[in-house]
Amino acid sequence: MLKLTERLGPIAASQADDSLTLPFDLRIRGRLKAVSDSGRQLGLFLDRGPVLRDGEGLCAENGEVVRVHAAVEPVVTARIAAGLPLARLAYHLGNRHVQLALGEDDQASSGLRGFVRFPPDHVLEELAERLGATLEHHEAPFDPEPGAYTQLGHGASHEHHDHDHDHDHDHPHEHTHAQ
Repeated sequence: MLKLTERLGPIAASQADDSLTLPFDLRIRGRLKAVSDSGRQLGLFLDRGPVLRDGEGLCAENGEVVRVHAAVEPVVTARIAAGLPLARLAYHLGNRHVQLALGEDDQASSGLRGFVRFPPDHVLEELAERLGATLEHHEAPFDPEPGAYTQLGHGASHEHHDHDHDHDHDHPHEHTHAQ
């Protein structure tokens, strides 16, 4: 078994000795037994927390490099006009604490320029339609946005799932809530 122990960040396909295609629910795990795209047994022994991103490289103990691919899986793509409608859709879906992929649409002739992609969920789908989105149920790679704290270099998870902030805690940032 090839032991993958180090994250390399995004790499070019030409830098990889092999590849590993995983659905999102497996790319959130730091410990995993898997089979590479070429049929090799792999063991992931990575730091917990960061999601494996599409195009990310993993280094094995022996120096071999494996590139991660986001698997094609069932998703819902909600298309809506760019600007305020897209911002409103992303805000309300994101307020449900679900993973979302955001993007610009290449279907320029439709007049819809932005999209939000998420795993199938009838409650989220109904909300998106109420906000004016057009839904497409299909299969595509699901590679959601990384969290803002991840992008800013906050390695340690700092999530508040309880939004009643009537408690004291010591850390250097303010809590802001949109009204």
